Amino acid sequence: MKYETILFDVDDTLFDFSKSEKNALHKTFVEFGLPTGLADYEANYKEISMMLWRDLEQGLITLPKLGVERFKQLFYTNELEINADKFSCVYLGYLGKEIHPIQGAVEVCDKLSGCRLSIITNGFKDVQISRIGGSPLSNTFEHIFISEEVGFQKPEKGIFDYAFSKLQITDKEKVLIVGDSLTSDIQGGINYGIDTCWFNPHYKENKIGIKPTYEIHELTDLLEIV
Repeated sequence: MKYETILFDVDDTLFDFSKSEKNALHKTFVEFGLPTGLADYEANYKEISMMLWRDLEQGLITLPKLGVERFKQLFYTNELEINADKFSCVYLGYLGKEIHPIQGAVEVCDKLSGCRLSIITNGFKDVQISRIGGSPLSNTFEHIFISEEVGFQKPEKGIFDYAFSKLQITDKEKVLIVGDSLTSDIQGGINYGIDTCWFNPHYKENKIGIKPTYEIHELTDLLEIV
């Protein structure tokens, strides 16, 4: 095999985050007495959340603050009198129970069992541990590196330093990072000097000039690369 170690992103790479997010948001809105909340506010929420996740990648906000701030902004913009801290806590609880592996994820990880497989994610620790632990991939990964725990997030060098130290990796040429985000996974890998694989199932146009080593549209395509 060309690569000995594969670092996987989680959300929208191994697990369908869009589906998980939608289900968890709906259940939370229902619990707070807004049964049409998802339909009414999803678009606005996603716009706010996307902006804050970009801020996180740039080190402008912490993950705990992001978790609450997205709902604070949503409720303020839509004049909703809901406690953002409580809403965030309930939402993350539901999110941790939403387990939806991407098509091909289990098959690919099984066929790559000869490699060292680890997770490197910017998500919330409790949520990611719950989702991975409750999935068919629960015993697949050597390490799960989570930004909230490590203190650095992709694309920062620090999270890669931590992972490489824990895995005792000395040869960067034998490592591949796989993820759906150009600005987080791919830029982080490029900055650290390792090969990158952009998982792009929806054939999004790359308009930002970040060039991955590989681009795949099905997870099973990864088998031909490794």
